[in-house]
Amino acid sequence: VQLVESGGGSVQAGGSLRLSCAASISRWCMGWFRQAPGKECEGVAYIVTSSGNTRYADSVKGRFTISQDNAKNTLYLQMNSLKPDDAAMYYCAAAGSGYCYSQLAYHYWGQGTQVTVS
Repeated sequence: VQLVESGGGSVQAGGSLRLSCAASISRWCMGWFRQAPGKECEGVAYIVTSSGNTRYADSVKGRFTISQDNAKNTLYLQMNSLKPDDAAMYYCAAAGSGYCYSQLAYHYWGQGTQVTVS
């Protein structure tokens, strides 16, 4: 499975960005994770590809939206009302099985895209 993220960049606080992740094939679950320097990797948003069920970290609820285009095998993360605390490297990941809402299930990872919020 190959995952290629895009869409990161630098934005002012309160601004928006949309991240994209092109996947070579569809998997059971897809997720967005982020890691800031000196901090642990955090699961931001998850989606069960077959049902469209989603889950979000409390820190991004109401601001971020995960979505998918199954025809294009592409995952998105719409990020609104960005805060400085949202700055991190964002990774797209895929899980072939297991509990969709646990990072432990994700074995396929993209290279990441940087988000900076000033």
